[in-house]
Amino acid sequence: MAHAKISLERSLTMSRVRTRFAPSPTGTPHIGNIRTALFEWLFARHNGGEFIVRIEDTDQSRKVEGSVESLLESLRWLGMDWDEGPEVGGENGPYFQSERLDYYRAYTDKLIEMGKAYRFEDERGSAVKFAMPRDGSTITHDRVRGEVSFDNLLLDDFVILKSDGFPTYHLAHIVDDHLMGITHVIRAEEWLPSLPKHLLIYEALEWDPPEFAHLPVILAPDKSKLSKRHGSTSLLEYKESGYLPQAMMNFMALLGWSLDDKSELFSRDELVNVFTLDRVVSSPAIFNIEKLDWMNGHYIREMSGDELTMALLSYWNVVSPPGLPPGPDPKVLAQIVPLIQDRLKTLDDAAERIPFFFSDEFEYEASELIQRNMDDAETVSALEATMSAVSSVHPFTASSLEERLRTLAEDLELKVGQLLGTLRVATSGLKVSPPLFESLEILGRERVLHDVQRAIEKLSQCRDPI
Repeated sequence: MAHAKISLERSLTMSRVRTRFAPSPTGTPHIGNIRTALFEWLFARHNGGEFIVRIEDTDQSRKVEGSVESLLESLRWLGMDWDEGPEVGGENGPYFQSERLDYYRAYTDKLIEMGKAYRFEDERGSAVKFAMPRDGSTITHDRVRGEVSFDNLLLDDFVILKSDGFPTYHLAHIVDDHLMGITHVIRAEEWLPSLPKHLLIYEALEWDPPEFAHLPVILAPDKSKLSKRHGSTSLLEYKESGYLPQAMMNFMALLGWSLDDKSELFSRDELVNVFTLDRVVSSPAIFNIEKLDWMNGHYIREMSGDELTMALLSYWNVVSPPGLPPGPDPKVLAQIVPLIQDRLKTLDDAAERIPFFFSDEFEYEASELIQRNMDDAETVSALEATMSAVSSVHPFTASSLEERLRTLAEDLELKVGQLLGTLRVATSGLKVSPPLFESLEILGRERVLHDVQRAIEKLSQCRDPI
């Protein structure tokens, strides 16, 4: 985007906190990206400040189609709103660096005029480097790591404007942070070695730098580099796997920050209320998928039945689980939810436990009906007796069914687990299912009798002829 006039003065003069999330659109956002965004958002909201989203797309060769949309969707899913940026706008835009090239060229020209930068020729054309001082040290205070010092002599001149007319990160983010009035730059530890370069550009342009906070790296439980085999993946894949946004936010907040040595569960509002940078540690954070599963299970159990029913329906509307018919009856699901809620770690866990409620077209082997210390003839007899018992139960409730079937097991001289194990497979196709008696009540008498009859026929077909 062309600009008729480029002001070389800071556009904002303010004391309120302003942070920014400035990702490159080079792929789907992962835990590390969004953890950084979360800390920036929490810090801004805690201090009554503003959170800005800016897309750093100056490296056009690495741009991935759909990446911006994935980044914004990740923020929306977690409930992290932004005050300026894509889809929102603001007086300090544009918020895509590819639309701000005139600013970077203007400040490059200014640095050249001041003798702080110089043009040089590379194999593709003219580019510009920043001239590093050859003596002294660059010393500053990092909000996470305290005082940090760098020997200028050890740092080489570096490119700030490429031959294609696009700036490098080193120049572009500084210009944007200054013009957008960013007061705190919270970013990954990997940028710490580049900090002296950035501070020297601020000094050359006679600008006050923002405060910096470099967050700890996230490692696997074995202290190795985090990878997919440890559970690290695109943030939206966690959404597709059935994790709740409140659990993901809570989990990520603890990757490098803690309130104390015992508090682990925080709502969104509680995190905003207690988050401060002085509680961020410099040592590596450990990613533990088991802790995330535990935390997600906690939030599932905290939901009301109606909330979980709606969450499951919304989830299945996006992720169609195998074996579950499309558009399950919400009224039936609302009856099922109390039976499975305490056993779920993710929303995805629910689908494999409940298809039999919505369809009798489940499969199992006849041998699965036969319990330990029983044979096929005994199993058929038990199922036939169950048919009679189920037919006579009134009312058809979980408590009445439990009383009648436990008595039946005694009459048949079977262990209760033997009879119920056979009935469980017959009515669900599963060896482990939601609570049996409550499940039978939801299925209803006609459906249970149908399933038991089918089990008898399945066993009878497998018996050796006399």
